Amino acid sequence: MQRSVLWLVLMPSSALAVNPASQLDLATTLGSLLFVIAFILFLAWLLKRMRVPTLMNQKGLSVVRQLPVGTKERIMIVQAGEEQFLVGVTAQSIQLISKLDNPISQEDAETVPFSNQLAQLLKKNGASEKG
Repeated sequence: MQRSVLWLVLMPSSALAVNPASQLDLATTLGSLLFVIAFILFLAWLLKRMRVPTLMNQKGLSVVRQLPVGTKERIMIVQAGEEQFLVGVTAQSIQLISKLDNPISQEDAETVPFSNQLAQLLKKNGASEKG
């Protein structure tokens, strides 16, 4: 016990004081680390929101047009080879709505709004099912 008291008395006062520069270095390091982690999480969130297409080669399969009908629900025209299909996509499943008899060209897909094309397709299917 006497040794520890003696040591405190004989120890220089500068050794007892906390160095402000070392605290600043520690705070800067921790701040930088938190910033880098937050930046990485932000980039991951951003990439997820952008729905960056996969880098795999998807020969013969592509999405021609899509129309969001809910938060996670979409109606899409998918091209597989030379054929096109109208499908409904939800978080749980993908349902075939119809096979398109007259595929939509890329020019039509760019000029005519998809909602108009979808209404025409549904009218055709409704008329063909009744008749």
